[in-house]
Amino acid sequence: MWRILTRIIFWSFERGTWPYDVAVAVIVVFVLLSPRSWFHDRPPVGPPPNPAMVQLQGADPASLVATYRVDARLLANVRMPESELEHDLHEAVQKNVQNLHTSRFRILRIEPVRRDDGTVAYYDVSIKP
Repeated sequence: MWRILTRIIFWSFERGTWPYDVAVAVIVVFVLLSPRSWFHDRPPVGPPPNPAMVQLQGADPASLVATYRVDARLLANVRMPESELEHDLHEAVQKNVQNLHTSRFRILRIEPVRRDDGTVAYYDVSIKP
């Protein structure tokens, strides 16, 4: 029994033998049938987290509403539909604000802050847990 276990661990079967074929079949079945929930290896999208690009502008303790200023450079595409903009801003705030990494919150209001030339420099995002 020890010898078989050692051969499996160190993969010492010759190609074309039935133990080799069984081991390969077990690996293929594992790869194809394992649930996605076991693996959380999504590739990072967008720039790396940079807390300096998301700043707290103000908070109202009575209504639990906080407003963050999000640098527009955190978003991949500034010209996007409003639903995608809200989703991307939600991810940017959650990724860049330490105490919101695991919290659930919803966006109440998004206000673009424009430069003199009309381009969006920041978004003021009001959130509520």
